[in-house]
Amino acid sequence: QVQLVESGGGLVQTGDSLRLSCAASGRTFSTYAMGWFRQAPGKERELIAAISRSGGKTYYADSVKGRFTISRDNAKKMVILQMNSLKPEDTAVYSCAAKPTLYNSWWAGDYDYWGQGTQVTVSS
Repeated sequence: QVQLVESGGGLVQTGDSLRLSCAASGRTFSTYAMGWFRQAPGKERELIAAISRSGGKTYYADSVKGRFTISRDNAKKMVILQMNSLKPEDTAVYSCAAKPTLYNSWWAGDYDYWGQGTQVTVSS
């Protein structure tokens, strides 16, 4: 089992950058594929970035491709989402999630463990 705690959200202006962190507990962090999701008011939750167990394989939704970067440090049990060139439509609650997997690939299906989320608000 793993517990996840996000941090780094806040209020920024269009074009600014934010760095979200997801700290994990537990001894088997490197066996989890990780993902970042977001949910804007009135919209469904969407997977915006995912990363494999080793960190060598990543996925990005079209809406964030080229602006966001997901990375992980298994020694520190951290997953990072670097968000650049933020837009008002990026405003949402951002959550990290973990999926235990035997395969070294990113995961786009259901995730088993979730953090509490952190609010990101981008003003125009």
